[in-house]
This record gives sequence, structure tokens and C-alpha cells, in this order.
Amino acid sequence: MPFGSGDFRYEVVEGWPTLPSGHELFQVAGVAVDAEDRVYAFNRSDHKLIVFDRDGGFIKAWGESFTIPHGMHIAPDGSIFLADQGSHVILKYSPDEELLMTLGNRDQPSDTGYSSDHKVVERAAGPFNNPTGVAVSSAGDIFVSDGYGNCRVHKFSAEGELIKTWGVPGTEKPSEFHLPHGIGLDARGRLLVADRENHRIQLFTQDGEHLETWTGFRQPCSVTVAGDGTVYVPELGSRMSILDPDGRVLSRWGGEPSKESGLFTAPHGAAVDSRGDLYVGEVLEGSRLQKFARL
Repeated sequence: MPFGSGDFRYEVVEGWPTLPSGHELFQVAGVAVDAEDRVYAFNRSDHKLIVFDRDGGFIKAWGESFTIPHGMHIAPDGSIFLADQGSHVILKYSPDEELLMTLGNRDQPSDTGYSSDHKVVERAAGPFNNPTGVAVSSAGDIFVSDGYGNCRVHKFSAEGELIKTWGVPGTEKPSEFHLPHGIGLDARGRLLVADRENHRIQLFTQDGEHLETWTGFRQPCSVTVAGDGTVYVPELGSRMSILDPDGRVLSRWGGEPSKESGLFTAPHGAAVDSRGDLYVGEVLEGSRLQKFARL
């Protein structure tokens, strides 16, 4: 059974991936594909970062431990960036698991009035309080969506120096955020921020100037931009949307929670390989990573 429409139609690959005994995928929050089409699943099982080949063969599980895995991104130079929501840090690794940089103060959330008991962002603050996503420009600048306990986007230099930060709590105006949940960069250099609980994607320059807003989403979780400019948006509202660089919908499926193969319960992260195949990770009751082969 094909999914999607137009030029973006897919067939789900049954039985993908293959896991060795003692390994599982649970709440696949972040997904990324590297230059060799290796697929990374940043998930909340005992093995929090698992790597597969494009056929679903198990390559390895990282030995590192993380608190609450969230978004991930592979930079143009192959570096791997991970948003550890629970530790309030962004981590940069080499492909062979060497920790190269830590942004933020581990286990020290910024003061926004948000807490595990009081889950309201009362005021904007600096990095980080439950960060959610990360994107890296070709120049090496690092952009972070921050997140569950904050309402901001932060820009860092390649060396980790904070350059700029913007955003305030809100539900209507540009640069107001209600859970900035993911972030991506397109070929035009624009930042696309998944403003999840406002059901929209806000677009900015890399200096924080608001450009436009795309609406019509159901809790957009992350933003992945392919080399051809196509934008992939998994929506927590059990839907996958694919858009052109101007925000027009090219393909969309799902919409009702379903554990059926090819549909979704809570799609959260997505990635695309060199052949156009799509990988979608789910959280909540979904807790799986599905591969969609492009037809």
C-alpha cells in the first residue's frame, strides 16, 4: 500500500530495522542520516543512540549515556550534535563517539519559571531549559531550539560562543513561541523553527529577523530540509507532511493515531537518505522507527 501523493509516494519497508538480542527502540525522538546513508536513532531505550545501515542492519550502539534524548543533527563536516533535554545541554561528538563540545551547563536549567511541577514558561532566559533541537550552518554556526522549559532560539559560533538569542512566550505574534520543538536550515540560509504548540513553523534569518510563518500543522515536532530544498515535518498529531521551499504541501498522510504499518501514533523525528528514502521516528505509544522507500 503506497503512502503520500504526487512525486512523494512511498512504500513502507516491513521488518526494518533489525536489532540484535538485548536491544530495542523506545521513543525514537531524533533521527539523522550521515553522508554514507547510515541511520542514527536517538531514542530512550537502554541503548540511546543506535546506528543502522540503510538496509536496516545493526552497526553499533553507542556506549555513551544520555538523560532524555531529543533532537539530533549531523553537521556538514560529519559532526554529530545531540540535544539532551534532560541534562539541559547540547553535545557535539565526532563520528567515533569522541565528545568535542558541550553547550550549556549540565543539569543546570536556566531560570524561566518552568519546573517539573510548574510547567509554564513565565519568562524568556538564556541557554538552556530542556532544549529540543539543533541545526548547524555550512559556516559552522550552531542554532538551538530551547524548548520545553524556555521559548527561545540561540545562535552560537562554531567555537561555542553565544552570539544571539531571541524569542518570548506567546501564542500569536512573530517571535513568540509556545514550545519551539525543532529547528532546521534550508538552502536559502533561512531558519525554520517548529513552534509546536502554536501549530506553526516560523522562518527567520540567521540573525533572528522574522521572515514569515507557515500554518496549518498539527503540533509540528521537527524540521528536516533535504538537499533539493524539500521540507519534511513530522507532526505529533499523527501526520507526516512534505512541503516545497515556499511552504506548499506536496504530500501528506496520516492524521489519526494508528499503530498500523505506514501510519503513525506520534511522529517526532525524520530524516532522508541520498536516495530519497524517508525515516520517521515515533514517541509515546509509537516507539518505533519506520522506513519509507520512495517510489
